[in-house]
Amino acid sequence: MTAQTVSAPVRRRRGFNLEKWGWLFMRASGVVLVVLIFGHLFINLMVGEGIHALDFAFIAGKFATPFWQWWDVIMLWLALIHGANGMRTIVNDYVTNNTARKALTWALGLAAALLIILGTLVVFTFDPCLGVTESSTLWEQCQTLGK
Repeated sequence: MTAQTVSAPVRRRRGFNLEKWGWLFMRASGVVLVVLIFGHLFINLMVGEGIHALDFAFIAGKFATPFWQWWDVIMLWLALIHGANGMRTIVNDYVTNNTARKALTWALGLAAALLIILGTLVVFTFDPCLGVTESSTLWEQCQTLGK
């Protein structure tokens, strides 16, 4: 009669654990994104005139206040990082070729970084008076601003 032996558990590496922090980030960012997205939808679709008020002037008015700029930028950052991290997890799980996995992971990171930079620039450099003509609904507001 032989006794069954159980192999000793593999020792955990010391130091920074990217997978653990990625897992925790996905849970925390998911909760924050739910609040940000439903707040965004509620303000845009339920408050005031609802969907009938959504036009260029409404968006320009929102982007004129720092609160809504930061609300949208945080929502953008979290959504893009959350999505890129989810795609990274899928790539790590299903791509078996090490070179392809590294290339896809780098491509995901670069795409997310580029979209974060471009989206942030759009929000913070948005000028509603750019290209406004006399027939535009924003003509009076832009004239009072001196643009």
